[in-house]
Amino acid sequence: MSISRADVVHVAKLARLELTEEEIEQFTGQLSDILDHAARIRELDTEDVAPTAHPLPLANVMREDEPGPTLDREAFLSQAPACEDGYVRVPRILDESGGGPGGGS
Repeated sequence: MSISRADVVHVAKLARLELTEEEIEQFTGQLSDILDHAARIRELDTEDVAPTAHPLPLANVMREDEPGPTLDREAFLSQAPACEDGYVRVPRILDESGGGPGGGS
């Protein structure tokens, strides 16, 4: 199975990609190779092969979520550029009207 130059141009247009003539020729060859490989894979006898989602067995390797030592609050706040009532003060990003990001209409 191969793909034509016109097919590459059509797909590029659908994807809103501007391709040079060299890219069109390059992608025509590459996509044809990919489709040929997929066609060869389709010819394989997979009757006795169980479906899999991943070729290798996967295991969750995350550690247990256990509480550990935390930063000293005062030491942390002493490094912040601005603090207020025990919290780090950051610049306001929303205007008062609520029309900014995440605000109402």
